[in-house]
Amino acid sequence: MKRNAAIIGVGETPFTSRQDYTNPELSQQAALKALEMAGMTMDEIEAVVYSMAPAEFLGVLDPDKWAVGAVGGLNKPFMRVHTGGATGGSAAQAGYYHVASGIFDSVLVVGADKVRECKDSQQVLNTIWDPMYERQFGLTTITMAAYQAVRRMYKYGTTEEQMARVAVRNWANAMNNPSAHLKGKITVEDVITSPYYSWPIKRLDTCPSSAGGAAIVIVSEKKAKKLCTRPAWIKGCHEIANTVFMGDQMGGAADMDYADWDELAMAAKVAYRQAGIVDPLKEIQVADVYAPFTVTELAIVEALGFCRKGESEKLNESNFFDMDGEVAVSPSGGSLCNNPIAVTALCRVCDAALQVLGKAPPKMQVKNVKNAVATGIGGSFQFHTIMVVGSDHN
Repeated sequence: MKRNAAIIGVGETPFTSRQDYTNPELSQQAALKALEMAGMTMDEIEAVVYSMAPAEFLGVLDPDKWAVGAVGGLNKPFMRVHTGGATGGSAAQAGYYHVASGIFDSVLVVGADKVRECKDSQQVLNTIWDPMYERQFGLTTITMAAYQAVRRMYKYGTTEEQMARVAVRNWANAMNNPSAHLKGKITVEDVITSPYYSWPIKRLDTCPSSAGGAAIVIVSEKKAKKLCTRPAWIKGCHEIANTVFMGDQMGGAADMDYADWDELAMAAKVAYRQAGIVDPLKEIQVADVYAPFTVTELAIVEALGFCRKGESEKLNESNFFDMDGEVAVSPSGGSLCNNPIAVTALCRVCDAALQVLGKAPPKMQVKNVKNAVATGIGGSFQFHTIMVVGSDHN
């Protein structure tokens, strides 16, 4: 029988382009911060889930094995999770299942990344695609976003200026987040005039390559009530996978469209049902989303049920998704301002949980948060994760 489980500790290091610390050191720093918030020690953790995406970035074969001792995993069950950019969301779910199943009462989910440690991280990422069938078409992690942007332009009339407004809001939000990599007051003009990577995606439409660590402590209901006055209860979560072949992500039996994220909408439907969420816009106050490009956020907020397809562009222009809007989207600055790939989706869970715990940095904290949602994306936009956390459990 499923048990209630909650996040009671969150830890994030500062995120920058480069770090002098090793991957195990960054992971340990995040773990110790999460344990301190939870009021626990490493000895009290019963199992560890390690969030680690492509090992090629670090130049160390299977870096999870390198980090076992640093995160208190010696003589304990230890699991590595890897689903590309969605890794952190998948790892958080694995940690939740460990506790909800009744096998463990306390689990540490932790990881770190140093994306620029290798000579060319973009070259590593570009090996996602089948070398014979798709890679020859110039598919990369940049062009896959450009294709989505072009598709939305065709289907909904999306403009480059509307995409730029997403970056402006996220960078402004990140100014309230001490851990964020990118932050500042930028304008639509700044985004529009930044260099093109692949039309219509420009440099400021794009996430950074970040280094840093993140961690959460998940515990059973009994421990949560003993250790925390306001736990962030995990009320629902789900993950869904699609084919790696991007051409096959259009149409099919489910009649999917690359302009939209029907996969995430399907996952959200399951997570909302678990969480007892009937009207997302009325019942969810914060969404910290994995949007590595401006256009992806436009598709995400629609998939999460905050508006209908094709409406997000106009709503974003009317401050609908601002800190004091109808629903606060990525008060942390999200993935556009912080992208340590192995833990990017875990950072989204961290920042959503902080909102429910009431422990986000003062200017980042949204008022009266009862429910928050975190998402992740991985592979060729093929993996989607979602987790709903709230101030009460079902």
